[in-house]
Amino acid sequence: MATTWQPSRFGARVSVTKPKRFSWTPYLFILPHLIVFGAFLAWPFFYGLYISLFNFDFLRPDRRPFVGLQNYINLFNPASIQFDDFWKAMSNTGTFILYSVPPLVVVGLVLAVLLNGKYRGRNIFRSIYFAPYALSPVVAAMIWRWMFEQGGLVNTYQDALGLPQTAWLGEMPWPWVAITICTVWWTVGFNTVIFLAALQEIPASLYEAAEIDGAGKVQQFFSITIPMLRSVFIFVITTTLLASANLFAQPYIMTGGGPLRQTEPIMLRIYTEGILQNRMGSAAAMSVVVAAILLFLTVLNFRVFGRTEDA
Repeated sequence: MATTWQPSRFGARVSVTKPKRFSWTPYLFILPHLIVFGAFLAWPFFYGLYISLFNFDFLRPDRRPFVGLQNYINLFNPASIQFDDFWKAMSNTGTFILYSVPPLVVVGLVLAVLLNGKYRGRNIFRSIYFAPYALSPVVAAMIWRWMFEQGGLVNTYQDALGLPQTAWLGEMPWPWVAITICTVWWTVGFNTVIFLAALQEIPASLYEAAEIDGAGKVQQFFSITIPMLRSVFIFVITTTLLASANLFAQPYIMTGGGPLRQTEPIMLRIYTEGILQNRMGSAAAMSVVVAAILLFLTVLNFRVFGRTEDA
């Protein structure tokens, strides 16, 4: 509503409220994003919820009986086939999160601190560390599969050093180690860039004052750098956790989920359930449950680190 002042017949000025004209301009600006969001995020999500209520068969549209919540019940019923498959894959995903999230956060922070220094050629090193992130996950996984496979580059160097060969992709726990190394090499550059941008926003005067007070580099790091990066830690840990939970390409290409499905993450299980075994309703139910768990972990992460930041 817009307010204007107009003179009355007695000479006094009175306010007159006019209705504000509606404008389509801001909505036209967000329309392209809204179309993409609706087509590729909102619609698949609600369609997935719909599919999860049926014994859905893409190849036989005439045979899609409504089963209600049965697909969800199967995931929590120890007597069902899906129970063991689902929770084994969830356990594998949790194992990978424990393997990958700490080094992705810690190594990303350490690299950012090193790249934040003032020395010649630092932009070249920044580009080198970020370059692997520009690769597709398939390319990254193929490179490291070639390096870790029997007779590959890693075992060749082990032979040259007189060390016994290791079944990197076939004997536990080495497949998880290989997948983690591949993942850290491929994606740590993203976290490094985020930390680096945050480090450059910390006022230099804080470090100068701490140095005058006699604080060393290590003390400055834990007393100034870490506290100033708390909000960035929330973002980095959340995005890293979600990315690790969506693991697919690395085990699919490097191990195929083996040995004995011990490296089969939940996303690979959903793919196998829905595409290879043609149980789309069950796969959709798995996706919804995983989304709910990830949402809970995200909220928990914000609560824990947010409370620490407020304190």
